[in-house]
Amino acid sequence: MSARRVTGGRLVVATHNPGKVREIGDLLRPFHVEPVSAGELGLPEPEETGTTFRANAELKALAAATASGLPALADDSGLSVAALGGEPGIYSARWAGPGKDFRVAMEKIEELLAASGSPDRSAHFTCALSLAWPDGHVDTFEGHIHGALVWPPRGTRGFGYDPIFVADGDSITFGEMDPDAKHAISHRAVAFRQLIDACF
Repeated sequence: MSARRVTGGRLVVATHNPGKVREIGDLLRPFHVEPVSAGELGLPEPEETGTTFRANAELKALAAATASGLPALADDSGLSVAALGGEPGIYSARWAGPGKDFRVAMEKIEELLAASGSPDRSAHFTCALSLAWPDGHVDTFEGHIHGALVWPPRGTRGFGYDPIFVADGDSITFGEMDPDAKHAISHRAVAFRQLIDACF
């Protein structure tokens, strides 16, 4: 089944994370849609009960599309650390606690890596992007970027785990990187290019 195309108008960005709203809004700007966040519309955050990034992205997109009557784009993304068996993975945001304090989450990763005794600091980001419609149609795309973790955190750009992640082939963290440079290579950008090719 081919993906459904977006032809402009309002599009709900199904997140309450201002960093994600800003980043997805920047990526959408050339495509003549008016992004509006789930937070602005007062939509509740659905419980993320999926066991994969894809399942959680689809759950969030469908909930926002159904509640708003508009097409909705949801992202589920996270950091998987090889030496920690892929954790935090789909629980990446939850590791930051109710206050969404990613400094706490980054410190937890560093403590667990130290306790593991493993010299392996490889990690990758995954992003699943789902575009859902009020009638239940949904298209999902997935992107990845591989790299390694550094400590202490570096840079104040980006959000989440960006200050400890250096992509393969780079020497600066996502937190130090110019946003346009990050948009060109990130896991979200990889998934977004697939979405644009199929749906815009």
